[in-house]
Amino acid sequence: MATTTQPPVDGLSPPAQQQQSQPFELNLQHGHKDLVQAVAFNTYGDRCATGSVDGKIRVFNRHKDGTWRICDTWTAHGGEVLELQWLPATVYPNVLASLGAEGWFRLWAEDPSAAPGRRFCAGRTSSGRPVFDTRSSRGGGSNNSPYRSFSMKHNDETKHTYLALLTTEGRLAVWETEQAEALNDYVRIDEFLVLPQRPARGEETSFCCAFDPNPEPCYAALRAGVPTDALGLAVAAMRVVRLYRSRDAVTASYGVDTARKEFYLAVEVAGHGGLVREVAWAPGNIRGYDMIATACQDGYARVFRVDTPVDGTDRTSWAESALVTPEKSLQLHRAAAKAAAAAAGTATAGTPLGSSSPSKDSDGTRTPPAPAPPPQSHHQHHPSSLSASLASKAAGSGSSVASSSTSRLRPAQQGQPGTAAHTVREISRLDNHRTPVWRVGFDDDGRVLGTTGDDGKLLCYRQTPDGAWAKSSEMIMMKTRMAAP
Repeated sequence: MATTTQPPVDGLSPPAQQQQSQPFELNLQHGHKDLVQAVAFNTYGDRCATGSVDGKIRVFNRHKDGTWRICDTWTAHGGEVLELQWLPATVYPNVLASLGAEGWFRLWAEDPSAAPGRRFCAGRTSSGRPVFDTRSSRGGGSNNSPYRSFSMKHNDETKHTYLALLTTEGRLAVWETEQAEALNDYVRIDEFLVLPQRPARGEETSFCCAFDPNPEPCYAALRAGVPTDALGLAVAAMRVVRLYRSRDAVTASYGVDTARKEFYLAVEVAGHGGLVREVAWAPGNIRGYDMIATACQDGYARVFRVDTPVDGTDRTSWAESALVTPEKSLQLHRAAAKAAAAAAGTATAGTPLGSSSPSKDSDGTRTPPAPAPPPQSHHQHHPSSLSASLASKAAGSGSSVASSSTSRLRPAQQGQPGTAAHTVREISRLDNHRTPVWRVGFDDDGRVLGTTGDDGKLLCYRQTPDGAWAKSSEMIMMKTRMAAP
């Protein structure tokens, strides 16, 4: 790598002639004694968290002089750190989420009043105390597969935080904070499988999930009937990518109608020739449609466009009153339930349950009616992990999600209140790496796409006027000094 000179900072650097004679020091003293596996920056880009194979996390702060100084270091996991994510800067105090290879997901909150070196790591030992942690075997049952990917989203309006956790068998669990701004208490609101069968033993696996980072769905989706508070979730499981949307499922608990979010399959993205290593959802859906990008082992980075078409007969108004708000969604569910009950009552009106009139054969003899079937002990209803969870809570059960419903795939629910039809098409297939692609991500505006592969390069792409994506730049690694406090 060619050496370069240090750029001036705030006009306090030495003269240009003296600066050019001083080469840039290439030693990166990040302090880890093992390979760095995960790196995450906060919203403003002035805080960096690194996670290594030895299970340690180090947090660095960027100062006004441009140098990075260590803020804290602690042992977060018993295995390698797989993923890191900062919660938005609107959450106070600063919170860092981490996932370890041993299957533990943990949230670390900063104590600004503590001295540097102990802000995230509370206590006298080098192992910090997370404000929240969970693993896949929590709550009992036969689900012992470790978590392999997570994604978090914070709603600035309701102050609630959502957490998605994906296991190695393809089981997705979505959590929500019970109270606003309470990061230490989560409740599981939905759980389902994203694969028809779990991978075989010894087979190489790849799982990744990502929330829609936008505050609300795009205006085209809102016009198609997607609720204003609907969540979007992209899940990459082995060779396929599935997009899920949430809708409000209304259930009666203790005689009161309560609404909880339930996910349905919006669209499935196929066509990958290898394992999908990562999936990213583009911010900036003001364009009227959504975009996702995937990094695949077959050497391609693909960009897809997701639309919510509306038929001419079903085209709704652009007025704000036509949007499906949570209150309106509850009213739609109540109306649908009443209509279904009325239709069932009309079909069975005048005919006693289990009775039938004798029929006359062609020879004039009467055939006795068939015996009535035994009474059913349960009502037929759509299998829903959410309704099973609320029913178990009402019955006094400690389980939050029934195992019978979580063992099934979540199908598409077209025609249900709060759902909308989605279409997807590939708009770009990028092979500039010519090697397996491992990471993909958008910038905060969704205008720049970055990918990394086995070639060790960071390639950036921009969208052309015709909608396709083309390579715009190739970035080299620029090492900077991370000084000790």
